[in-house]
This record gives sequence, C-alpha cells and structure tokens, in this order.
Amino acid sequence: MGPEQAVIGCVGELVIGTRGEAGPGEVLVRIRGGTETYIAWSDEPLPLGTTVLVIDSSGTRQVRVSAWRDPLDALDDGADHVS
Repeated sequence: MGPEQAVIGCVGELVIGTRGEAGPGEVLVRIRGGTETYIAWSDEPLPLGTTVLVIDSSGTRQVRVSAWRDPLDALDDGADHVS
C-alpha cells in the first residue's frame, strides 16, 4: 500500500508520545470529516498531547509529524485587549 496523500497537511494530537528516531507514537488526525489514528514518527521526541502537523506519509497508516502551533492562535491571544 502506498502513501496516503490526503493526510499530509492535516493537524492532529499525539495520543502516544513519540521517541524521535528511537520509536513512534500515535496521532489522532482530523481527516475526512472525522478522526483516524496513525503511527507517528518525528525527528525529536514529542510528548503526549502535542499538537502536530502531518508532513509526510509512508503508507500503511504511518506518518511523519512535526510539532505545530496554529499561527492564527496568536490573533486570539489579543482578542480581549481593546485599545
């Protein structure tokens, strides 16, 4: 089975932390109007609960992830402050 292209660019949350190249974790990804779990690999260890961006797919439900913070969240931080 080849790489799943639809998952690349999706955001998810680690339900099992990764150990970097030493071992994978598991990510719950919002995709196709629902959520699905994938084996998640990362360059550096990432803890449980980390929000991640799927940056590549290896097929057979394995993805490479990177820690992610939505840049639009910064806009929400200032929403309560009126000049």
